[in-house]
Amino acid sequence: MSRRMMTPPPPTNGPRYNEFITVPKVRVIDEEGENLGVMYTREAIEQAAEAGLDLVEVSPSADPPVCKFLDVGKFKYEAQKKANIARKSQKTQDIKEIKMRPNIDDHDYETKMKAIHKFIGEGDKVKVTLRFRGRELAHGQLGMQLLQRVQEDTNEIAKIEQYPRMEGRQMLMVISPK
Repeated sequence: MSRRMMTPPPPTNGPRYNEFITVPKVRVIDEEGENLGVMYTREAIEQAAEAGLDLVEVSPSADPPVCKFLDVGKFKYEAQKKANIARKSQKTQDIKEIKMRPNIDDHDYETKMKAIHKFIGEGDKVKVTLRFRGRELAHGQLGMQLLQRVQEDTNEIAKIEQYPRMEGRQMLMVISPK
C-alpha cells in the first residue's frame, strides 16, 4: 500500500477552494470583507485555516484570481438556494391549444376568444386549430376567414407567430403575446 494522503476529488461544480486553487498568487479578502492584498496561495490557505475557514475562489477570471475566507459548505448551500429561487421565479411559455370548426356559432366563438385572451394575458402562446370534416374541406376559404377574424380580434394584445397553414384536415395558426 502506498502512503499517500487521502484527499477528496477536486470539485467539478462550484468554486475551487483550498488546495484545489492552482495559481501561485491570489488577491485575498478576509471574512469581514477587508482586502488583504495579493499573497501566495499557500500563505493565504494557512491564514484561512487559522481563522477556521476555507480559502474559496470567488472570481477565478480576475488577474490574479480573487479568493475569500469562507465556509465552503455554507457558500455552496447559499449558491444552490439562490439558483433554486431564480428557477422558481422564471416564467416558462407554454403553448395552449384552442380547437374550432369552420362553421362555429357566434357565442361559441366569443367563448373561445375569452379563453385566447386569458391565455395570452398569462403570457402563453396559443395554437388555434381549425378542424375540417367531410365536405367542409372543399371550403378552405371559410377557415381562412375565421382565422383572419381571430387575428383581427387579438391584434392589440398578440402577434402572429405562425401564419395559417393546412396540415391534412386541419388549419393551424400560432399567436403569441406582444
